[in-house]
Amino acid sequence: MDVVDLRNFYAHRLGTVARHFIGRGIRHRWDDTHGLRVLGIGYATPYLGAFRDEAERCLAFMPSTQGVVKWPTARPALAALVEEGELPLPDAAVDRVLLVHALEMSQDVVAQLREVWRVLAAGGKLLAVVPNRRGLWARMDTTPFGHGRPYSRSQITQLLRETWFTPVSWSEALYVPPIERGWFLRTAIAWERTGATISAPFAGVHIVEATKQVYRAIPVRREKRQLVPALEPALAPSPRDCARIATELRPGSKNV
Repeated sequence: MDVVDLRNFYAHRLGTVARHFIGRGIRHRWDDTHGLRVLGIGYATPYLGAFRDEAERCLAFMPSTQGVVKWPTARPALAALVEEGELPLPDAAVDRVLLVHALEMSQDVVAQLREVWRVLAAGGKLLAVVPNRRGLWARMDTTPFGHGRPYSRSQITQLLRETWFTPVSWSEALYVPPIERGWFLRTAIAWERTGATISAPFAGVHIVEATKQVYRAIPVRREKRQLVPALEPALAPSPRDCARIATELRPGSKNV
């Protein structure tokens, strides 16, 4: 999706509801980021405001296929347009990475996560907000969560382990159906409480936290070597010598 569409969604009532419940889940996982370097990838700016004043540094990277908007609007810009597979940061540069509207929109999700692994410091944590394949929000394209590729819990686990992360905690959000009507949105809190109490499988998004695998096993591929017998060099006979040898071996020759 274009960054303008994402910005317009969060400016409406349904986007405000989504930001409230997802932000509450994010804040529950990261309740203290004092002295940490926080990086948001995708369109994470609606949720980065909670960390901007307490973190040592707070940055927002938006992929080039999506576009970028100035953030924050009334302060010096902390957002940048980047290539998702080539982040402009050195190794181990940040302590926390927040992925929102990133994995489901990525053109190469494995390359993106491995680049996140590179810039994440040892002991750092990744928090990904991913649309739930079984949820109602992934089935309706009227919201950003209905675009791209949704994931099930097993698919996210496999993807994170493939890219050298270890999932450590899970939660869900957006049990309320994506219906933008005032009277219906006023019941959103009841939907969230009921869904979380009964652990309903139709939540709109997964919120998964993972840690970076610092010590990981890297498979070593051994190349098959083909044994070639060693041959001693020999001089090839010249054409004149070949003609002389053929004459000597001709029937009736004195040398035969």
